[in-house]
Amino acid sequence: MSKSSGQPKISGLNDLLAVAYQIESDAVERYNLLADQMETHNNPELVKIFRDLARAEGIHGEEIRRLAGSFDVVSHAREMARFGRMGSPEEAELDAAHYLMTPWHALQLSLAGEERALAYFARIVETATDPKVKALAEELVEEEAEHVNLVHRLLRRYPKPADSWADDPDPPASPE
Repeated sequence: MSKSSGQPKISGLNDLLAVAYQIESDAVERYNLLADQMETHNNPELVKIFRDLARAEGIHGEEIRRLAGSFDVVSHAREMARFGRMGSPEEAELDAAHYLMTPWHALQLSLAGEERALAYFARIVETATDPKVKALAEELVEEEAEHVNLVHRLLRRYPKPADSWADDPDPPASPE
């Protein structure tokens, strides 16, 4: 991945570990931001879902830190794992968030992020020349595929809302 495309350059195993860690860390930050927004809009069901998603991504980040062993993956991530304007692959898109969204919508945001992360690591598998990078990227693809399947299973619990889900007879007004 080149910097010109807004993607970190993966030159070795430590770079891939750092990028994988940063992707999880960015997802945690975004889910917590969404949880905070839902708290502001008194949507406690989504606060819980977003906090749970943040917690799950945090666990994945910690697994990557353990996998890195004595290598300081957090510092390396800060140095090199910067994504361009498109953002980190697994971050939920803020533009799709709505104060009346439902758990179905929250899981759709999560699914899109998991699918982007899956595609990101699959591209690394396709282009990696270092066998160790390719092997780790394959493991990350498997993990993201499991996450995609998990979100699909969670979505079965929540029916797609009616098209009128965003209708609000008393929408919030910003003070002028």
